[in-house]
Amino acid sequence: MAKVNISLQVLPSVPEDKIYPVVDKVIELIDRSGVRYEVGPMETTMEGNMDELLDIVKKAQEICVKEGAQRVISIVKIDYKPEGVTMDEKIGRYRG
Repeated sequence: MAKVNISLQVLPSVPEDKIYPVVDKVIELIDRSGVRYEVGPMETTMEGNMDELLDIVKKAQEICVKEGAQRVISIVKIDYKPEGVTMDEKIGRYRG
């Protein structure tokens, strides 16, 4: 299957001082997965196989709950086209 981009924003229902530590755990999960990713101020964008990336999205929910969230709202964006899509084609010209 061609590469896709999936952006994930998790909003764990935890006390405000715990939000960044919980989000950091999700980013650690993404990093350990070995997929290409970029952390942004509002979401993290991943590049790879759709099934693998969606599995990461599922695991992110579980991490948030394990870290004390009673509820997790996640915003997921998927950029797909049959021939594949990369982060470089979208933002490569903006990099120095």
